[in-house]
Order: sequence, then C-alpha cells, then structure tokens
Amino acid sequence: MKCFERLVRSHILAGLPAELDPLQFAYKAKRSTEDALSTALHAALTHLEKQGSYVRMLFVDFSSAFNTILPQRLVSKLANLGLPSATCSWILDFLTGRSQRVRLGPHTSTALSLNTGSPQGCVLSPLLYTLYTHDCVSKHLSNKIIKFADDTTVVGLISGGKGELEYRDEVKRLSEWCKVNNLLLNTSKTKELVIDFRKNKTDIQPLTISGTCVERVPVFRFLGMELEDKLIWSTNTKELLKKAQQRLYFLRILKKNRLPSDLLQAFYHCSIESVLTYSLCVWYSSSTSADKKALQRVVRAAERTIGCPLPTMEQIYTSRLHKKVLDILNDSSHPGHGLFQLLPSGKRYRAIKTRTNRLKNSFY
Repeated sequence: MKCFERLVRSHILAGLPAELDPLQFAYKAKRSTEDALSTALHAALTHLEKQGSYVRMLFVDFSSAFNTILPQRLVSKLANLGLPSATCSWILDFLTGRSQRVRLGPHTSTALSLNTGSPQGCVLSPLLYTLYTHDCVSKHLSNKIIKFADDTTVVGLISGGKGELEYRDEVKRLSEWCKVNNLLLNTSKTKELVIDFRKNKTDIQPLTISGTCVERVPVFRFLGMELEDKLIWSTNTKELLKKAQQRLYFLRILKKNRLPSDLLQAFYHCSIESVLTYSLCVWYSSSTSADKKALQRVVRAAERTIGCPLPTMEQIYTSRLHKKVLDILNDSSHPGHGLFQLLPSGKRYRAIKTRTNRLKNSFY
C-alpha cells in the first residue's frame, strides 16, 4: 500500500501549481526546519533594524491536527488547485470509511468506521495536510505565517504603533479559519514571544484567543531550537551540550568494548555531531565565543576517545553554509532566493545593509 501511495504522491505533486504557499517548508525537496527558522528570524531581525519597532511571534498549537481533517473539504481544495476529478475521488475514498479497532491483549473492540482525519503513518498524510492548510496565509503585509507541517507561527512586525491592529486581526482570522476547517486550536499550549529592544518600551497588551489570554514566555522551543526573546543562543547551546555530553558516555563505553575506529566515527557523526550541528547555519555565527569554545570541547573530547581528528565546528559550519546558499540560489521558489543579488560585476553578491550586529551575524 505504501508503494502505491508513493506513486499517487508523485502524481499529485506533478499536478500542483507552482505558486503554492512558499512559507510552508515541510515535505519539500531541500527544505528543512533550518529554512523555516532562518526565514522567520530574518523577517524579525530586518524589521528590528527600524527605530521604535518590535516583533510578536505567536506559536500556534493544534490538537490532533491530522485527525481532524475533513476529507470533503480537502477534496474541494484539491479540485480548486487543479487536480483531476478522478484523483480527488480516489483520495476521498482513501480517507473515508476506514475501519478501526482497538486490541488489548486477547480483547478486541468492535469495529468503528472513520470518516474524518488522515491516517498517521501513511505516505500521503503529510502531503495532504499541507495541501489542506495551503490557504492559511497572512492577509496583512506586516505579518507572516510560517509553517512546517502543523507547526504554525504568526510573526507580527510592529513599528511605531502601526501593525498592532493588523497582528490582532491576523490572529483572529487564523482562529476563524481553524473553526471553518475543523482544526482545534489549543490555546493552553499556544505561546507568544515578544522581541523588543526599544529603549523607551511601552506596555504591550496581552493577546486573547477565543476569550483565553495567551501566555507570554521569554524562551520557546521553536522547531527544535530554544528561541529567546533577547535573540541570544545560550539556552540553546546548553541544551545541545547536555544532549551531546550524555552521548559521549556511550561513545566511551563503545571504546572500552574495543569497537573499531571507523564504527566509533560513525557513531559520533550519527549521534553526537548531528546533535551539535542541528540548524547550525541559523545560530552559530550569532553565538558567543564562550559558547563556541564549549561546543568545540565536546568535539575534542570525542577526538581523544576515538583517537583520530574530527572536523571542527567552524569547518562544519562553513561547509554547510555554502551548501545551503547554493540550494537557495538554485531554487527560485525559495523565500530567500530574492535576497541574493549579484553586483554589476556579476562575480560577487551584494551584502545586506545592516545597522546592528544581530542582523549582521544572522544567516542571510
């Protein structure tokens, strides 16, 4: 069945228009959480260059997003996107009338027929969810709705009192859109982060969704990264160090059991380096020298255990940065593609004008 679903997925992708929401980063070739993070942060950092500006970021949480999809509404959206009626009918049949049972030991419940939601674990489910939410886009230019599957973030760019009403209206429209599309917005887990570097700060009124006040937090785990309202990465670095040092213990155990050097290196790259370098292009250049040294100490500890040289954090960052830039340059639909402009010579790219080190040290 999964093999057949892959064929259907290829068929659906071939029939989709090219102008789908570019701010949905999930399940696209050469797109990752790193792209979503860098896009959201670049929008915020660029806006914060203006005097008297601040940014409000709303991290929306849905309750069982995949399980609440309405197949009929999904098929209607797919038809509007130009997919053939036969494909739409097949998808409707695929999602409706699914039989489900619960088994506990020797006991099995009676069968229940389901006509809502998309089955988790299926190949098509992630794609169908992104197509179901493709029309959830920002109305106002001062806002951005950035999505990675069901992780949805509303970025409100507010300056000199302008943009506050648009931000609140955007959140209200999002709440209404969720009701129409049968998505349950979990207000208790929905959080807001305010990034404000103004010298003369004014009181920012709390945000309310469906009568519930949204909690404002100083740190939020955004797509696997600890994002702070001061846009520093100390908390994120501490979390990475904690995970990596825990896995160094297992590397030492493997060394004691006389595992070959090549297998120790493979374990390091898969279990330790992958942790240290998660979304590296987003935060590494903005980190303090103390944080960079702490990360490099973990690499050196692994080197001593394995007994061979390993790539430094700086080397990994440089190589990944170049690769990410080439991926963006080769993808005209990427939101960051237009930020790269060649100089008249045609040999070098124009640097983005910056007023603060926050933007200067960011990815773009």
